[in-house]
Amino acid sequence: MPEQPGKNAIEVRDVRKVFGSGEAAVAALDTVSVSIRENEFFTLLGPSGCGKTTLLRLIAGFDYPSAGEIQLYGDNIALLPPFKRPVNTVFQSYALFPHMTVAQNIGFGLEMLRKPKAEIKARVAEMLKLVRMEHLASRRTSQISGGQQQRVALARALAPQPKVLLLDEPLSALDYKLRKEMQIELKRLQNQTGITFIFVTHDQEEALTMSDRIAVMSSGKILQVGSPWDIYDKPADRFVADFIGETNFLTASIAGVENGRARATLKSGATIMASVADGFQPKGEATVVVRPEHAKLVKGKGELSGTVENIVYFGTDTHIHLRLDGSDDLFIVRQQNARSASCGFETGEKAGISISDDAAQVLRD
Repeated sequence: MPEQPGKNAIEVRDVRKVFGSGEAAVAALDTVSVSIRENEFFTLLGPSGCGKTTLLRLIAGFDYPSAGEIQLYGDNIALLPPFKRPVNTVFQSYALFPHMTVAQNIGFGLEMLRKPKAEIKARVAEMLKLVRMEHLASRRTSQISGGQQQRVALARALAPQPKVLLLDEPLSALDYKLRKEMQIELKRLQNQTGITFIFVTHDQEEALTMSDRIAVMSSGKILQVGSPWDIYDKPADRFVADFIGETNFLTASIAGVENGRARATLKSGATIMASVADGFQPKGEATVVVRPEHAKLVKGKGELSGTVENIVYFGTDTHIHLRLDGSDDLFIVRQQNARSASCGFETGEKAGISISDDAAQVLRD
């Protein structure tokens, strides 16, 4: 999906954040730059300790950068206190007032801003309708479910009409089924309000499900920014390819590149064609990636061959683990399940692996 141009809501420019000093200093963010567009659902994705929450806190104003600028619609807000930023945050814990009703929680921020009572009442009613909780307006938040509490926290954060809404892993406390439902709900709210959402998560599936664009982070740096399709199908390097979903990594010898395609010779002597990113000219040994769902098991001869070691049933699909002939590498093939049908192979059986021309990619180092 091509990226759509638009006005930038947030501009992060060469931002560093260092905790401690001297030999004990730790750079949580190392010269990070990223542009986040108006009205987009943007996700900061990465493992624990990668710097994503630190970056969110800097945008919110809970911490200040050691260097660099953070601009909101062209104004540098890096040193402004939180209450002077038109930005709201939804935390993991929701931080609701249990002694207050749903409606009172939603209106609390507006009361702190000293809005007129009539305006507060109208805005609360609007937010209750937005999150589909009109029937629970008079219920205390201690008497509603976790998913309903999250909706209240979202309504309270959206009520003052912030220019940007920050979400710090707000779904992590929910069970799997409710988390999936709330992913769709969050995207609906973002589309309906038109507010820029910046979402922090370590969950790759969550990021792929909701985001317009994703920034993958590691060790205080942003490694790649792109649409979910770009991040998944065209990873910038091995870390991104490995972190986003399952991937097969194959060591290959590359002789040259022609028209964005390379002939990759694997350890087994088998040869496959692999795509190469624009401007990248790999030579010698390189890593080739193939997603498990982009390969197919065949009874006859394929581009690769191996022995089935393990078959894992997941309901919607089955993962077949094979030990490749000639290299002893493990390779996973993912097959969509049909009703009342097995994957067609047994443990210990020899199988061919068919790889389509557009399935393999040569990775940068």
